[in-house]
Amino acid sequence: MRFPLSRWIIRFTRGMSLRGKILSLYVLILLLPTLLLGSGSVYMVARGFHNSYLSAVDETVLQTAQIADFSKRNYDLLAVRTATDGELISRLSRQYDDMTEVVDTVNYVDRTFLLTGKYLPGILDFRIYHTNDTLVQDGQLLWRPESRFIAGQKESAWYRENMAASEPLEWSGVPGSPDRVVITHKIIDRTGTPLGLVYILLDYDSVFGELVDRPFNDKGTLFIVDNDRSILASTDREQIGKRLALNDWQEDFAEENIANTAHWLDLTHSKELLIVKPLSSGWNVVSSTAMKQFSVQDRKILLLIVGITVFFLLLSVSLLMTVVQNIVRRIHKLGNRMSGLSRGEFEAAIRYNEQDELGELENMFNLMSARLGKLVEDITQAGLQEKEQAFWALQAQINPHFIYNSLGLLRWRAMHARDQEQIQIIDSLTTFYRLTLNNQISVIRIREEIQHAKAYLDICQFRYPGKVRIEWDIDESALDLYTIKTVLQPIVENCYQHGAIVRKRNALIRIVIARLEDGVMMSVYDNGNGIPEKISRQLAEGVHAGKGNGFGSTNIKERLALYFGADAGYNIESQLGAWTQVTIHFPACQAPPSIRKGR
Repeated sequence: MRFPLSRWIIRFTRGMSLRGKILSLYVLILLLPTLLLGSGSVYMVARGFHNSYLSAVDETVLQTAQIADFSKRNYDLLAVRTATDGELISRLSRQYDDMTEVVDTVNYVDRTFLLTGKYLPGILDFRIYHTNDTLVQDGQLLWRPESRFIAGQKESAWYRENMAASEPLEWSGVPGSPDRVVITHKIIDRTGTPLGLVYILLDYDSVFGELVDRPFNDKGTLFIVDNDRSILASTDREQIGKRLALNDWQEDFAEENIANTAHWLDLTHSKELLIVKPLSSGWNVVSSTAMKQFSVQDRKILLLIVGITVFFLLLSVSLLMTVVQNIVRRIHKLGNRMSGLSRGEFEAAIRYNEQDELGELENMFNLMSARLGKLVEDITQAGLQEKEQAFWALQAQINPHFIYNSLGLLRWRAMHARDQEQIQIIDSLTTFYRLTLNNQISVIRIREEIQHAKAYLDICQFRYPGKVRIEWDIDESALDLYTIKTVLQPIVENCYQHGAIVRKRNALIRIVIARLEDGVMMSVYDNGNGIPEKISRQLAEGVHAGKGNGFGSTNIKERLALYFGADAGYNIESQLGAWTQVTIHFPACQAPPSIRKGR
């Protein structure tokens, strides 16, 4: 169908100008269908917003109910656990003849319930009232009802009133103190004899404040009511303690039929949306939102959608020709250039003549392309410098001057003592550290690298006299060529540290330096313990195997690649328990090599 329709459109617009063709197609394809479908769409969108708002209100009330229910269960559980504690009931019902037993009971109550009253947030006071005349009140947890005032009335009257209540667990407000909530629970023994009362005083803000304050962006009211419809929490705190009067709130409505539904009720003699969510304990969370909020919301949405639709239809007509004649062509050219940029072609630039916003974009693209090229170059160089600096930083942890001065002092004392062996050791250490601690160079002649390795071996020979035989096979023509520093010494060091060469009979370390046609080969062989196959494979793959120090195999391979790239090689051959041979080869350099670009 697409091809016949295309031919018909071409025949229909054949005699029109480009502007006429585009406008005609725009009216037929976009404008008329938009106007026809827009009317229905506006209605559907408005209803969708309306229903979404209702769902949001319902979800908010549901979440509030769930939080309130969870919070209430926690405080109820605290009161119930205290009131039903078997040991507490036994001690409150006991007759005391000995003060030692009284003190023991007081200590038990303090030890058991003193921290219990601090488990949950918002608990201002926690008491256990009793009427046992033989048991004292300590003023901390144990109390007897007397003439003091509590919860807005005298303790004795308050105690009698709560003990006469039909339910063992009661929540109530404090008259004259809307910022306080009281929980009480009877303490009754197994025979049904009342022994006392658990009293918990809560801070209203900690328990209910955040749940009911400023609901629906101050466009509604939330209530938390108990089984008797007494308001325990409300957005308007003046309503706390009053009964919530709903003209149509029937008992069956409040229990079963309201779950997860919204109901229209006359709450304040005006049409409002009332949502009631029951809690598992018999409480209810009630929300009230004036219906005029929905009407205002619907009108705003309708006007906004119509205004946006008309605006963009008119704007699209005025911009359509410009988009087709100018922007599309230039964006296509810009897209082609961006494809080149994604392939790493930073050099070519877009030619432009227009001085409009798209021309500025093309100019900015040219600048961005050039800067990206420079940035890539800078990042590459920064990475190379970072690797080099990391290598230098490992060597800069010891103050060279301190070491040299210390070695000079030791050498002077050895000369004074005429200890030639100690002088040789100090000279070897000086030679070793002169290269190791020189942070200014990264490449040296092979001659100096050999001196560095010899100094280390001399020190090891003094440490393990007669244990290891050292063989050197050095090609004199390779001595004046350049290498990166500190490649031989770490390999030789591994012979001692990990090859356990000093524990082998007829121990041997053979070091070979050979000049090849266009390169240099360095080889270190030892007949030590060898390397396990797993670790050897990890080293070959460039994975740090946990062996060696910072100048180990991985570090040497990275620095070889940094200066010589793929022209350098690092190979490890080993037979576990028999021998290990490490071979390095790199190009022969008459001049000091430098870090390779693009590494």
